[in-house]
Amino acid sequence: MLKLEDSYRHKGQRRELVKLIRSKGIKDEAVLSAINTLPRHFFFDTALDSHAYEDKAFPIGEGQTISQPYTVAFQTELLQIKQGDKVLEIGTGSGYQGAILHLLGAEVHTIEYQKKLYDRTKKFLTKIGIPLNFYFGDGSQGMPAQAPFDKILVTAGAPIVPKPLLKQLKIGGILVIPVGDRKTQKMLRLTKKTATKIVQEEFDNFAFVPLLGQDGWK
Repeated sequence: MLKLEDSYRHKGQRRELVKLIRSKGIKDEAVLSAINTLPRHFFFDTALDSHAYEDKAFPIGEGQTISQPYTVAFQTELLQIKQGDKVLEIGTGSGYQGAILHLLGAEVHTIEYQKKLYDRTKKFLTKIGIPLNFYFGDGSQGMPAQAPFDKILVTAGAPIVPKPLLKQLKIGGILVIPVGDRKTQKMLRLTKKTATKIVQEEFDNFAFVPLLGQDGWK
């Protein structure tokens, strides 16, 4: 049962969450504002409502999680979203990350590998008025029919950087992806300078659910 009431208590909890995330090093005010605006408890079952503003990941079924708010903020900050950016999100999950990208002014295309999660999240986000473009399929192959993209965000841990994603990125575009083994991944930001030149930056270690698909974990 989803609870769609945003009380003073929830708003206060969001403000505290934003303070915490800021203290951990997130500086992008637009990202912090989006997290302060979006009711994260909408994405939780009523029974787990009290945990919605903890800086933790929580299970959402189908072996997936709603990411830790700090992780959402960290990845989003690395993307450097600009108004009108065409963004591909690999791993719709709960829809929380996609909704944050939407609030930042992005045109969001999001793809989910798990059919039950795809159906549930598409229905829910449509209900609360978050207009994302939803696709069901293998995110490790991107979305060639909608390419190219200004930004690509992968919200699952990959064993490699899938080549189709780099191919579908515009010149000047940014891909943010956690790469490593099934337990720990290094956050990477890849900027496509030319058709053949990719600049890679490495950031902190994170732990994501595995990216499944042809260029993910089998």
